[in-house]
Amino acid sequence: MNESRKGPRSGSKSIGHVTIADRRQFLIGSAGLLGAAAFGAGTSLGIGRARAQSRAEISFASAAFFGKETFGDLIKAFNESQDRILVKNIELPPPSSSTEVYQGLVQQLARRTGTPDVFSQDVIWIAGFAAAGWALPLDEYFPADKRSAYFTGTLNACTYGGKLTALPWFMDSGMFYYRKDVLEKHGGKVPETWADMATIAAAAQKAGDIDFGYLWQGKQAEVLVCDAVEIITSNNGAILAPDGKSSLINQKGAVEAIQFLHDTIATNKISPQDVLSWDEEPSRQPFTSGKGMFMRNWSYVYPIAQDAKASQVVDKVGVAPLPSFPGGKSSACLGGYQLGVNANSKQREAAIELLTWLSSTETQHRIALNFGLAPTRPALFQDAQIKKEQPFMASLEKVFTGATARPITPEYAKVTLALQSGISKALVSGNIQAEMDATAAQINKIVG
Repeated sequence: MNESRKGPRSGSKSIGHVTIADRRQFLIGSAGLLGAAAFGAGTSLGIGRARAQSRAEISFASAAFFGKETFGDLIKAFNESQDRILVKNIELPPPSSSTEVYQGLVQQLARRTGTPDVFSQDVIWIAGFAAAGWALPLDEYFPADKRSAYFTGTLNACTYGGKLTALPWFMDSGMFYYRKDVLEKHGGKVPETWADMATIAAAAQKAGDIDFGYLWQGKQAEVLVCDAVEIITSNNGAILAPDGKSSLINQKGAVEAIQFLHDTIATNKISPQDVLSWDEEPSRQPFTSGKGMFMRNWSYVYPIAQDAKASQVVDKVGVAPLPSFPGGKSSACLGGYQLGVNANSKQREAAIELLTWLSSTETQHRIALNFGLAPTRPALFQDAQIKKEQPFMASLEKVFTGATARPITPEYAKVTLALQSGISKALVSGNIQAEMDATAAQINKIVG
């Protein structure tokens, strides 16, 4: 999930950054690296030292998202809403520095001291935290009837080994942007298949209506995996087998999907060669400058597209679910942050109460309005106030319904590096099957 728009407000605090990349190095003797710098000091809410002795004291750690308020304001609201629990807010770096957020959480959870009691986590960390025994299984607190209020894709991402180990909070996903005015000249119907998209894009490009038919992210980075998840799943393919113990990246559905991405550059040439070095922002810029017809990107692009100071396509942009292959269905890579409880928390019931409050309809409603972060509860997309104040968000329910998690495995950090390298080599060389065979073999060694 691209979060380049969410930078710290003036005066906000962030923790010291860790530069060690491999999680195992945290588990082998580096537990003191962040220590007090990351979690011991915390952030003051201005109410911390006048604590009633009867209140259970817990802590909440999260990446720092910003909008009309901060997560510190949310925690203050919880503290003031009741007199049983006092929460200390621990502000981590923003999600644009997700490596540092991840490392900070790993270091503290690995110490098994119970701090932080509650934490937010990128969806791709859930399986690893659960496999390590750091995340409390939540099934007894949130039975099936309570889970039905959330998007299925988000629930799937919050489940590991058949157990619910995270609670949905807010989400993002990949989506299909298009130029309404250019599309009107070329049939007017939003393409539902990748083949139709390519045909329309090539026609518009040939007519000189746009420079680029389709913009996406081919850089050897995490976003390439997101693009791959979407297009592979839309062809009924998968990266991992359902049990997570073997790779399917070299099977027909996946190979055809990666071949299509390659062909957008090399064959029908609706995507520029430069796309292979682009992540979110480089692909967004030509679109909002009026040079592209179709684009895959995250929700952050829409407000930029509607800003006359930053965009040449104000009121000309539409958003829809991504196309699919014949016989497949639209798939959007799931992003966002979800909630977890530290398995070693010494105040488990208090932690569950905070977790429940943070994920409640009321709090998700507040987050949607004040942070512009999409709810994980489908019902909120019908809320009148959200429709009025966040009309773009309210239109995304159909997009989020098709949200698909990236491979769910405790070895995701290694799997994603193998995917990034293998898919990148395939896109550059055009040897799709051979590179996917090699990538599958590498992933099988990791997860087998």
